[in-house]
Amino acid sequence: MIKGNAISLISHIRDAVNKLIISELEKHGIEGIVPSHGDILTYLYKQKNVTMKELAEHIHRTKPTVTVLVNKLVEFGYVIREKEISDNRITYIKLTKKGIELKPIFEEVSSRIREVMYGGFSEKEGEQFESVLENLLQRFNCTSLK
Repeated sequence: MIKGNAISLISHIRDAVNKLIISELEKHGIEGIVPSHGDILTYLYKQKNVTMKELAEHIHRTKPTVTVLVNKLVEFGYVIREKEISDNRITYIKLTKKGIELKPIFEEVSSRIREVMYGGFSEKEGEQFESVLENLLQRFNCTSLK
């Protein structure tokens, strides 16, 4: 029998994952970084030089929200802003040395999260789990576009 509590369960899982991320970062002496910062840093590890607009689109946040998140990362010394020389309206976000040094820690935290999320699942169960979640996300994205 379907209990109808999937949204509540998803919300609790998200909260638990966020707490785990923060706890794991604190074990490495990193404070002030929140999971939303992780989205930005992870993208910057893949794309070395991105615009604010590109960053906002990739992490599915508004430009004002990304601005607030980036401001905090600048304050912590993890990223810098650079204006495009030929067009001052374009701002690039780049990792600093301090930001690059976080990469192995982020990889370790990601590994720990995967361990908790998929631990005990067979390969097939993990694939089915992801498929169900992707299907659900697609349903909501399609519904919100109508």
